[in-house]
Amino acid sequence: MPFDPDLPSNHLIYAIRARRDLYENFPAKLKAAAAEYGLSDEEVQAWRDVNVRRLGELGVHPYFLPQITRIMKGAANNNSRSAAAQAYKRSMIDGQ
Repeated sequence: MPFDPDLPSNHLIYAIRARRDLYENFPAKLKAAAAEYGLSDEEVQAWRDVNVRRLGELGVHPYFLPQITRIMKGAANNNSRSAAAQAYKRSMIDGQ
């Protein structure tokens, strides 16, 4: 999966990591953030679906991929059975 440093999702993820106000309850802020950062419709749909495989194909940095699941599903109880870990597994391992 090629990394595209200019992909809006990469800039958005960096901002989410730097801004607590953006991170908190981010799924509810996705639409506004997507407009602010210029995400394509395809990127927005992949975010909504928590489809990290597709985001990787679009050019999101591999380091950011598991972080997306925590942003969208929460980071509490971060273990192999957490919602974030299961979302990552479904997308990257199961291909769903």
